[in-house]
Order: sequence, then C-alpha cells, then structure tokens
Amino acid sequence: MKHSYSGLRETYVPDLKAVGALIAGIQLPSGEIPWSEGDKTDPWDHVEAAIGLSIAGFFSEARRAFEWLARQQLDDGSWYSAYRDGKPEDETRDTNMSAYIAVGLLYYYLITGDSVFTRKMWSTVRKAVDFALSLQQPEGHIFWAISPGGRTDPMALLTGSSSVFMSVKCAMALADRLHLPTSGWHDALQRLGSAIRQKPYLFNREKSRFSMDWFYPILCGAVRGKAARRRLDQYWATFVVEGHGVKCVSDEPWVTIAETSECCLALNAMGSRDLAETLFGWIADKVFDDGSYWCGYTYPDMVIWPEEKITWTNGVVLMAMDALYQITPAARLFDHGFLYPSLA
Repeated sequence: MKHSYSGLRETYVPDLKAVGALIAGIQLPSGEIPWSEGDKTDPWDHVEAAIGLSIAGFFSEARRAFEWLARQQLDDGSWYSAYRDGKPEDETRDTNMSAYIAVGLLYYYLITGDSVFTRKMWSTVRKAVDFALSLQQPEGHIFWAISPGGRTDPMALLTGSSSVFMSVKCAMALADRLHLPTSGWHDALQRLGSAIRQKPYLFNREKSRFSMDWFYPILCGAVRGKAARRRLDQYWATFVVEGHGVKCVSDEPWVTIAETSECCLALNAMGSRDLAETLFGWIADKVFDDGSYWCGYTYPDMVIWPEEKITWTNGVVLMAMDALYQITPAARLFDHGFLYPSLA
C-alpha cells in the first residue's frame, strides 16, 4: 500500500519499514523486546514497541511479543517492572505497566482483524486490568505499585493513572468487539476520569516537572474540549522548544523524540491536527543512517543522547505517524471521539 504524507512539511519522509525493522531486530527469540541491544525490558515499553511492530506490518513479531507477556504474567495479573533476558530485575508490580497490554492488543486487533489471537490473549488482558483496578481508591485515583516486599505504595501518579484510563478504555473496546464480559470497569473508569479532571491534589506533584504530566490527561481522553485547550496553552512554553520538540523535563535541556511524538498524538486526539503535524515535522528527520529514530538530543548544543537505538521510542514515532497520516485501521484509536466519548 502506498501511503501519502502530504501534510508533512519537512523534506524528510519517515521510513515505516526501517523503523519497524529496528524493533524487530532487537527483539529476542523469546519475543521479549528490550529497550535497546543488551538492555532491560519493562512491560509498558515492551508493549509500545509491539504496537510499532503492528503498525509497520510485523505481525508475527507482534504476536510473539504478546505471547511473551502472557508467559511472564504473575498470578495476580501483574508483571514485574523490569526483566533482562526473561529474568526479573525489578520485582515492583506497577499498575500502569500492567494494564497497558490492552492498548497494544487493541492496536493489533484493529489493524489485523485477528479475533482468534485476540481471544486467546483476552484472559491475560482481563487479569492485567483487574490488577490495576484492584489498587483504585474510593476517590478514583490508583496507587502506582506494590513493592518487591509486597507493600502497596500509597502514591498516585497523574501520568500513570492517565495511562491506566486509556488502557481500561481499550480493554472495554476489545470486550465490546469480541462480545466478552467485563465486570465493574465502566464505573471504575468514570471515577478515575473524575479524579484526573477534578482532583489534582490526589497526585504526586513532584512529577509535574515531567512533560507527560502535562499532556497525558489529554492524550488518554480524560481531559477534552475547552479544558484540554486550556491545559495545552497553560504549559506549552514550559515544555516545548519551538522548532525542536518537547522536553522530557521542564528544567533540563533535553528534547525527546518519544515525548514529542506522544504530544503529537495528544494534539491530534483533541482535534489540533495542524499543530500536531507541525510538531512532528520538527523531529521527522532526527534519524540514524538506518532510518530509525534518535531517543533525544540536548538543546541548544544538539548532542544526541543517549546514543542507543531505543525500541519504544521508535514504536511511538510509528503511533504518531499512524494517527497523522491514517496508515492503518487503528489510526483513530486515541481520538477523543473514538472510544467512549461519553465517559469524559
């Protein structure tokens, strides 16, 4: 299929297959996808990389990635926060990292229509979402993790809770499309959305210097419409380096390709496609010789850092490309009007 990138204002046209090939080349025979060659694996970024595989058409590799997760899943539905070659490295059990498989599997299903494999994975998704929601509190927020010693950490993270919000929406969408039952997820999602929109005091303020805390409530669809526009405008100058991209942290001179791509997704989701295209144009040519993307670079001295080729960074670049240029049937997945708009 020939894809049009007519809206891309830069002369560089991203190479879809080259980006997917980078991820596939780093994937281990087991299906595990480390951050980079010889690096660790965490479940959230593993799924982000698997989404990239699906968008780029590497379907067998994407299935192997999901099957690896199914084999590693713990009895309570969670995963450990870090692995290295299949062996646990950090035994923290993170709610956000666990639930994100639902987003990855919905991408795969919308792109491929493969209901047989998706049904096979459903029990894994259901247990993962149930684990995340088991740490939801009466006011709607979700505690972020259980420590290696088994203690629940009584702290909620805005970025993590926003990601769980998106994950639960995707799990519900999978259940609807495959006519599978869910239990209590709708009410849990409504309470979580209310906490994200109306109760900022519930979330750890120390994380507000990270740009994800700025745009993730918009990206997940919990904050929409005029509220999304106000939030966007309020912190744009704090996190955006004009002509370059989005900083990872407000007080560090580091523009990252992943955060810029995710911000593109958020902008496009709220209907600001032209601005999203402009932002993507700033990073479109930030590639290595093989066509895969940098992780980030310092500004203004333009030093690429780190130098490793990161799988999940390349995965989210493909997600932004898909949303902007309608490459796959999953292109609208983050659009605010696509999954349960009445829940916002």
